[in-house]
Amino acid sequence: MIKAVVTGHSRGLGAAVAAELVARGIPVLGLARGHAEIGEGMEQAVVDLGDAQALGAWLGGHTLRSFLAGCDTALLVNNAGVVTPVGPLAEQDPVAALRAATLNVGAPLALSSAFVQAAPQAERRILHISSGAGRSAYPGWSVYCATKAALDQHARAVALDGDPWVRCVSLAPGVIDTDMQAEIRATPDTKFPLKQRFVDMKEGGVLVSPSDCAVRLVNCLLAERFGHEPVDDLRNSA
Repeated sequence: MIKAVVTGHSRGLGAAVAAELVARGIPVLGLARGHAEIGEGMEQAVVDLGDAQALGAWLGGHTLRSFLAGCDTALLVNNAGVVTPVGPLAEQDPVAALRAATLNVGAPLALSSAFVQAAPQAERRILHISSGAGRSAYPGWSVYCATKAALDQHARAVALDGDPWVRCVSLAPGVIDTDMQAEIRATPDTKFPLKQRFVDMKEGGVLVSPSDCAVRLVNCLLAERFGHEPVDDLRNSA
């Protein structure tokens, strides 16, 4: 039996991934600050992944272990993340930078270790939703680039641990038509000089819908080759 845990499942790509997993008969536990209307096969836990103390308290409970009990294959999709704060260091809110580091890096790393320990008898697959920004630096995105690069390095190091029952991939999904993209397009040019590139992609109709991306992402997650490349790009897959 396969079971999955998805963070940030209440909207955007996370909601699409959760819905796709449920549609394939895979029970899902969603972790987010809000709820989603996905239907049967979906359990939800309200937890602020950007609050280290709140996440620590939740991980100290039994929800994760109870949900994963009895599964042969366990999936974790670390999807939740933020692009803010945007801008040069002199204009960044330090508290926002701290929250971004907690949500984008601290939560995925903590959840990954808790997830592996919660299902010791299962094959465990961890998918970090990364970004091309973790592999190429962009002006104004120092926090976002750094946090996504951290996920890439985490996946590489996990692969070096050599546990045959644990596979971890940090995957760039491409440019998806989500609220985050709208937020990027609304950013002042002075804070993000490359904004026009994202405006052009929207106007050019090249953004991928969350549902289309979710199908390919779940295919990748369930594929036999998952984990062969710890750092990958969804656009490289068939």
